[in-house]
Amino acid sequence: MIRKLLHSLNLDSDIDDCEKIHAAIEKDIIFKGTNLWILAFAIIVASVGLNMNSTAVIIGAMLISPLMGPINGMGYSLATYNFHLFRRAVKNFNFAVMASLVASTLYFAISPVSTAHSELLARTSPTIYDVLIALFGGLAGIVAISSKNKGNVIPGVAIATALMPPLCTAGYGLAMGKFNFFFGALYLFTINTVFIALSSVAISRVLNFPIRTVLDDTRKKRINRIITLVIVITIIPSIYFGYGLVKKEAFLESASRFTRNVSIVEGNYLLKDEIDPAGKTITLIYGGSSLNDVQKRFIAERARDFSLDEAQLVFKQGFSFDDFRRRETQLDSLKGEIKSREDQMNDLKGEINRLNMVIKEQEDLQETARRRGEMGKRLLAELKPLYPQITGCAYAETTAFKDAAGPEKVEVVVFRIKKGSLGGADRKKIQRWLASRLEGRNLKVLYEN
Repeated sequence: MIRKLLHSLNLDSDIDDCEKIHAAIEKDIIFKGTNLWILAFAIIVASVGLNMNSTAVIIGAMLISPLMGPINGMGYSLATYNFHLFRRAVKNFNFAVMASLVASTLYFAISPVSTAHSELLARTSPTIYDVLIALFGGLAGIVAISSKNKGNVIPGVAIATALMPPLCTAGYGLAMGKFNFFFGALYLFTINTVFIALSSVAISRVLNFPIRTVLDDTRKKRINRIITLVIVITIIPSIYFGYGLVKKEAFLESASRFTRNVSIVEGNYLLKDEIDPAGKTITLIYGGSSLNDVQKRFIAERARDFSLDEAQLVFKQGFSFDDFRRRETQLDSLKGEIKSREDQMNDLKGEINRLNMVIKEQEDLQETARRRGEMGKRLLAELKPLYPQITGCAYAETTAFKDAAGPEKVEVVVFRIKKGSLGGADRKKIQRWLASRLEGRNLKVLYEN
């Protein structure tokens, strides 16, 4: 069984001719013609995908990107001590990196959309997990290149290791002046590059590819030490970031379990929670009765049960029944005040109506007085055509007093006439006309010469 297992793991039967592998790797490191155009298109596609936060477009850019060629070339040339090929691979790799940075920086500088979406942010904080992805992805890639049946492994490795998006994210950081984005993305790209190249070195030596340059043991040890130093320098920060990621995920998990546990606290309901792993802050927004100090201390004690001793709890009130009751009281008071104001307005309207009536009565009295003052003039105008001998007329209302009776209203009309001009019959006619005209029951008519 062990022999069968070892036979199944043996790569010798599937390995292509060493010269063909060498020629394929040498061809892929060159950036001119087709490879150069593909690189240019991949840069724009990846930048647009990151700009629009489109995962599908970013995957497409990773599939067509030819950046794997120079990286595999550097690893293969180090393993075979082919320094001429190594220099060419480094030269072409640097050219590809610079071209990608320049193109992506220019794109994001002129793009109207400058928001950092999730696809961009995902390329700014590499961890040890990115090291593992690059290492095992690179192993799969170099094994596929070395095999007779290459299959579709290379596109899959290009997607998994994601070389193009970090470069474009670094270009975004330069264009926007966000250097934390630039250095974070460039570090992720460095991790991918170093460990893909390391995978090529490892597989090339395991498969015993022929050495292209004869070296003494001292120089070989020196090269191996340099490779080891580069690996250590690259991997140490990723371990630190990976540790931070693990702590962050642990905090998120503990905080999520804690918030579920304190979703209901004595009539208060957790409406929303906000967890900030970086600041170790948990914001709790409750609705219901307002939280008192005792309830807040109880929630803080529950946090310690979930290993959240260092977490800072921030309490906020979404809505409160106490607020509703207070507002109802305020509303009732406001309604009472409005009712009182309405009563005052009604009283004021009544007083205004009464005053209007008084004013109207006064105006009517004034009008009546005015008309009475002109009554003599009107009587004269009406009688003058019939009795030209009447030369004047006076009219007045007065009160007469008698010994045996009380006061009585009397209308008095005084005519000025020419001496001896009106007989008794005319005077009787005038008396009857005046009684009808003035509708007076107590009328006194006087004549003066």
